[in-house]
Amino acid sequence: MSAAADAKLVEFGQLKPGDEIEVVQRVTVGIRSWTVSVRGRVLWTERRAQGLHFTRTPDEITYCDLIVLELPDGHRTTVCLDEFSQIRRG
Repeated sequence: MSAAADAKLVEFGQLKPGDEIEVVQRVTVGIRSWTVSVRGRVLWTERRAQGLHFTRTPDEITYCDLIVLELPDGHRTTVCLDEFSQIRRG
């Protein structure tokens, strides 16, 4: 990745409502992989505690970082981030 592209990267904690962003994620199903992206205006962010589908210790809580975006066409979407997601300004 170039230095200019690195300069546009944003951390989840730096986002605020009204920011125009693009989220780029890698999707892998079996041996196939592809990149998807979504652009929009941040409505809100949230760190949500998750219940997993298998038993864990009672004091072990897992979290998911969510971004709710308003798309250019007015629709809303929720993006769930993983460790490989990239958030870019504008």
